[in-house]
Amino acid sequence: MSIEVGGVNVSRETFEELQQFADLVRKWTPKINLISPATIPELWERHIVDSAQIYRFTPESYKKWVDIGSGGGFPGIIMAIIAKTQQPDASFVLIESDQRKATFLRTAARELNLRVTVLAERIENAAAQGADVVSARALSTLSTLLPLIERHINLDGQAILHKGKKAGEEIADARQNWRFDLEEFTSLTDLGGQILIVKGISRVGE
Repeated sequence: MSIEVGGVNVSRETFEELQQFADLVRKWTPKINLISPATIPELWERHIVDSAQIYRFTPESYKKWVDIGSGGGFPGIIMAIIAKTQQPDASFVLIESDQRKATFLRTAARELNLRVTVLAERIENAAAQGADVVSARALSTLSTLLPLIERHINLDGQAILHKGKKAGEEIADARQNWRFDLEEFTSLTDLGGQILIVKGISRVGE
């Protein structure tokens, strides 16, 4: 029997692991502010479901997923949990410069038995990862994200990005200095939000 989370059908086991991760976030947030304390009552919809929805846009097959600015594990840990059954050979790299949050991510990965490596360093300083998929949620503007994504993605890879109501402005601004193929989808959890699929990234003039 499958259960739908953010438009993605997951197994009961996966659903229970998502709940287990939510419990970890609730436990750790008072200590290191993984998410805004005000959003704890809405944790499932606002963070778990919001993260899970991007799995709809993953390639049929991928080997390496890199989540940049992973914070409290959204969407990186959520993706790794879903992938355990849907893409079991895939590995995940979570890049998070905050040492305390990196410790939390490692704890979650260990307790949930995930194929996750955590790099506690700045995204621009981390070794290039050659990822098939790069994700980022509420991290920065598209113009700021693109050089970071370009550093860690392979030539045929794609980025899946959570964006808010100003996505259109960010896209127009980014196109001044960057070329990229783009698909846009409305977020399931934020009617003003967008999910962007970005491929073929290169700087204008290259």
